[in-house]
Amino acid sequence: MDDLLAFLPRLYSDDQPLIQNWHGGAGGAGEPGVWPYPEYAGVVVEFFRAASAACWNDYEYDPSSAGPMLKEPGFVESADLSQIRTVLTYCVRGERFCDGFWAGVIEDGHIRRILERLAELRPAMA
Repeated sequence: MDDLLAFLPRLYSDDQPLIQNWHGGAGGAGEPGVWPYPEYAGVVVEFFRAASAACWNDYEYDPSSAGPMLKEPGFVESADLSQIRTVLTYCVRGERFCDGFWAGVIEDGHIRRILERLAELRPAMA
């Protein structure tokens, strides 16, 4: 848990862009005929690598319900650890289906809310 919490100030600092560059795509400076994909800042890759650890995976999550959970007002703020695993798994796996998804969940504040909730739950884990 502490490993993930250490990313909160790093992900939400204003000194670096989340996406360093976009590659591919017919309209961009890249390989024509290649679907555009982001080159993430190191901190983004490090965070999602840590969030991909087996202890954070909900192997039975349903993406069609996890997405709405994440967006439901107040859900994350009152979520238990199991529910946090579910929405975190959704965030981690979303990049497979939508290039740029990781930047979106960070920019929209979803990851911030998840990490803040983990910080609230942390004392009970000691």
